[in-house]
Amino acid sequence: MSGPAVDLTFPHNWTAEILRARPLIVPRKQFVYPRQAEEVERGALEAMVRPANAEPFLATFALGFADPAAPTGIWSAPNPAWMCGVAGGYAYLVNTAEPEQFEQIEYRPVLEVRALAEQQLLLFTGHHSLLAWGANGKAWQTARLSWEGVQITEIAGDELRGLGWDLRTDRDVHFSVDLRTGAHVLETEFNN
Repeated sequence: MSGPAVDLTFPHNWTAEILRARPLIVPRKQFVYPRQAEEVERGALEAMVRPANAEPFLATFALGFADPAAPTGIWSAPNPAWMCGVAGGYAYLVNTAEPEQFEQIEYRPVLEVRALAEQQLLLFTGHHSLLAWGANGKAWQTARLSWEGVQITEIAGDELRGLGWDLRTDRDVHFSVDLRTGAHVLETEFNN
């Protein structure tokens, strides 16, 4: 990835500017995600966030991995008050109206973030499964789709298709996921 991504697919009531460096004069409100991060400045994604009806704040998203393959950037979310900041594959969803309210996506790392406008979902791909975030928070999470590496091959309507690696057969197997529910069908079922 050449630089931080900015995906504003969903309507939102905030603006965010990704900063190259911490500003010399920092705003009164500053938030670090997660709160208990160690050495947060090294490689962190910093953004000046300006909510529609609240005070601007500096958001510092702690770096997960310093690997260019791990996503970094800002995404709008299905709820217009929320934003998603990702730094080296660590993803944080923040309520811009109340920035102390946030969720960290459990995947360490998130390998891909996709905005699915038709389904009103922000989709996170991990090594083993998928997680979807909707307007009211976490919408669903699949069970294990792969032992190592989930590849999305197609999204058609409310069906996502992909490939996952099966440890027992040492081959890729096809899967499909219902984007409304997260229910999935595998060519071969995995054990959790």
